[in-house]
Amino acid sequence: MRHIILLATAAIAVTACKPKLADQPRVKDAWVRLSPVPGRPAAGYFELKGGTADDKLVSINSAVVEKIELHQSGMSGGMMTMTPIAEVAIPAGGTVAFSPEGNHAMLYGVDAAIKPGTAIPLLFRFASGKSFEAEAKTIAAGAEHDMGGMSH
Repeated sequence: MRHIILLATAAIAVTACKPKLADQPRVKDAWVRLSPVPGRPAAGYFELKGGTADDKLVSINSAVVEKIELHQSGMSGGMMTMTPIAEVAIPAGGTVAFSPEGNHAMLYGVDAAIKPGTAIPLLFRFASGKSFEAEAKTIAAGAEHDMGGMSH
């Protein structure tokens, strides 16, 4: 019986020291639509899930992309606009979508070796100092993105 209590105590101690995934912001369904014109920017989309505290996405970097900017799409005078933004608030426990209709990432100078189906590593950085890397699936310009049977 004493061995069981010691094992249970050790398991609790290890669990308490291990950071929980839900404490950290995380990304879901990252994908990039490549440009139809070589040398023109690609567009990145994903869903960010907030951790246990409010945070702000401040940058995205990649070893295979020269520069990545956060952008917001909107309408002005009947025309679609695209404006760079410095950061995006990610509420605790909330979800922020980066989609073709709203916030998105513009990828400038994508390595020419990146073709549809190639994964692009993305490093997400937050105002809190947290960061993590995720891979984005690439698709050709004009191709539909498959989200588990749903397209957008």
